[in-house]
Amino acid sequence: MSTLITNIAELMTQDAEHRVLKDAAVVIEAERISWIGQASAAPAADDAVDAGGRAVLPGWVDSHTHLIFAGDRTAEFEARMAGEEYSAGGIAVTTEATRNTGDYDLTRLAQGRAAEAVSQGTTYLETKTGYGLDVEQEARSARIASTVADEVTYLGAHLVPAGIDADEYTKLVCGPMLDAARPYVTWADVFCERGAFSAEQSRAVLQACRDAGLGLRVHGNQLGHGPGVRLAVEFGAASVDHVNYLSEPDIADLAAGWSGWDAAAGTGGRGTVATCLPACDLSTRQPLAPGRKLLDAGVPVALASNCNPGTSYTSSMAFCVTTAVLQMGLSVHEAVRAATYGGALALQRESGNDVDGERAVGSIAVGHRADLHVLNAPSATHLAYRPGMPLTHAVWRAGVRAR
Repeated sequence: MSTLITNIAELMTQDAEHRVLKDAAVVIEAERISWIGQASAAPAADDAVDAGGRAVLPGWVDSHTHLIFAGDRTAEFEARMAGEEYSAGGIAVTTEATRNTGDYDLTRLAQGRAAEAVSQGTTYLETKTGYGLDVEQEARSARIASTVADEVTYLGAHLVPAGIDADEYTKLVCGPMLDAARPYVTWADVFCERGAFSAEQSRAVLQACRDAGLGLRVHGNQLGHGPGVRLAVEFGAASVDHVNYLSEPDIADLAAGWSGWDAAAGTGGRGTVATCLPACDLSTRQPLAPGRKLLDAGVPVALASNCNPGTSYTSSMAFCVTTAVLQMGLSVHEAVRAATYGGALALQRESGNDVDGERAVGSIAVGHRADLHVLNAPSATHLAYRPGMPLTHAVWRAGVRAR
């Protein structure tokens, strides 16, 4: 079964050539894109959809979320808006609520959040554990996450539970907890930050998870200057996320990792993606991550929602794109690329027609997974030009219309 989507006013491919096609069309066959080009040259297909002069983008790739949780933290949010400083300790409130919620309800909550994301154009989604914080609960969170997200990250090293020695808890994260979560996850993460895990503890977690065969990510440099970026680069992490406080050496280290990278060919030295989380920055009243400075230095940037109950309870990637344009100095094209191709790069899913049996995501190219986001607007510029407006018209996810 093939479907022709035609009468596309603007097709922003985010492919290796960064092409933006006018008066374009796309053909989908099964779960893959089989043709793109000018509408006047489009081949015949079994079915046809008229885009009505709308813009089409790749589906959003949200590479950083925390969807497996229960409970409510509006009181914490209100206190922060009244001037109270954010600290990592609020995670404990969610941990208690999550532990006290049964499998059925916890799964239903996560499925609802994932569906909200898809309805707004997100077609590929990562999520983490991290609100269980004991062996049984982290394994449960990982298992549930594997049923609702495309990529699952082990984040036992999210916070040290109250009353437990930090070094002893780190050993638990590196041993029995990792073993219990391992069947359900492909990534591991650590919150390397004051109030969470020290450099030495983070190093132990990263080493143990790498030895277990997991890809690595790091929460780093969110609340102040620290060792997160340095550790991420040292361990070859796929991404370091938050990056609000960066020194010149931090940026230089990130850039150096990409010095030999050929994006078009997907070859050469692969470094660490800097993932910016602008919705979280606004909620925690931290300075926005320096996305413009990172791009200018040659560091690939991803945008992600950081959907979580404490600091960024939104899955709106459009909001993140809008903020990146209006407040972070990115162009519309750069912001959309960060929210699509950048997220795929952070998850190492950006290239090749098949990776571990699944097709590349984050760009519109022949052979890639057919993840399309149709805007109710003639161009992607409207995402920033009309901030806050619900512009998602239709969504295709792996070739199936999801909205």
